[in-house]
Amino acid sequence: MLELSYVRDHLAEVETMLADRGAKVDLTRFRELDQRRRALILQGDQLKQERNLASEEVARRKRGPERDAPETAALIAQNRALGEKITALDAESKAIESEFEPILLSLPNRPSPATPVGRSADDNQEVRRWGQARTFDFTPQPHWDLGAKLGILDLDAAARISGARFAVYRGAGARLERALANFMLDRHTAAHGYTEVLPPSLVNSQSLRGTGQLPKFAADLFKCEGADLWLIPTAEVPLTNLYADQVLDEAALPVCVVGYTPCFRSEAGAYGRDVRGIMRQHQFQKVELVKIAHPEQSAADHEKLTRDAEAILQELELPYRVMNLCTGDLGFSASQTYDLEVWLPSQNAFREISSCSNFSDFQARRANIRFRRQGRNKTELAHTINGSGLAIGRTWIAVVENYQQADGSVVIPEALRPYMGGLERIQ
Repeated sequence: MLELSYVRDHLAEVETMLADRGAKVDLTRFRELDQRRRALILQGDQLKQERNLASEEVARRKRGPERDAPETAALIAQNRALGEKITALDAESKAIESEFEPILLSLPNRPSPATPVGRSADDNQEVRRWGQARTFDFTPQPHWDLGAKLGILDLDAAARISGARFAVYRGAGARLERALANFMLDRHTAAHGYTEVLPPSLVNSQSLRGTGQLPKFAADLFKCEGADLWLIPTAEVPLTNLYADQVLDEAALPVCVVGYTPCFRSEAGAYGRDVRGIMRQHQFQKVELVKIAHPEQSAADHEKLTRDAEAILQELELPYRVMNLCTGDLGFSASQTYDLEVWLPSQNAFREISSCSNFSDFQARRANIRFRRQGRNKTELAHTINGSGLAIGRTWIAVVENYQQADGSVVIPEALRPYMGGLERIQ
């Protein structure tokens, strides 16, 4: 959430930011409320000045012969009336303050200076590439065909059980999903310094407000009927909210945690080209990286987290590219985002497999995540960072499609073979 005083003092700048992001938020109501609030404050200050002068006059009269004069009693009554008016104005001002919150909750984060200005994904900037796309001497199959022929992916069974956009993995397909999760967790904890956390998959509304999913994205979430509980869209929500309403020591930063959880997203209307296969599911598994960072180090910590996610793709020898998202493609809460896009042979295109974002103090203000500098009493807002390290289902797709063979089998990447019981090929 943006700071109220910042929006008040930089309203034109905020409107420019909204235009750059393509966000349709009308600040007319904010401007009306702020003008009314300023008028109330001015009126209140004038009345307080009158009351102070009247109080001084009453005190002077009480010290002299005019103590019991009718004019003194009238002045006291006038002073009391002024106090009542001031109290009423203060109450009205506080009521207006409460009306700012829903407006502030609707405003996206300010883009970082490192975020390019643009209207859509077409304006995203490529930062780097790694690996070479494999050249096939046969026509590569999409993962849904490969999975069905190998008996490792059963979308028909999932549709009977749950409906569209769910998956059933079988045999080596299920083991490959599990192997990817264990491989990623082991690398992030042993090599990259993250602490593993197994959080709940249900969170309350306050947690979702803290990370920016509520109130704006309620339609994309699954809510439990009759309870203030929601299925998590990503482990970012519980992992970040572990530190909600906490004050961390400066020396403890950055806090680095990793979690593997199921994720649930309604994503109403988001079908398009991903209606087939497991690219976009209502339920999927993901390994998530979260950092609570020092404001002066968050940019560097963001770069490090992105590299940690890239390391998984490199060990799996999957070609990818890193894209710096422009303002028009930036997520609601993010200040800067790098998308990692893996090469998918069946689509002859790069597709997103991880978004690594620096949220600056946007989530920390909503969730009240603070730190205290050494030797100081005053607390400050921390910065939050997160990224997929990686999305398991999409990594499963990338492995199956990039490692497919002409006979329809799939070679297991060497890095995964210890997690697959030594299996070298699915056939």
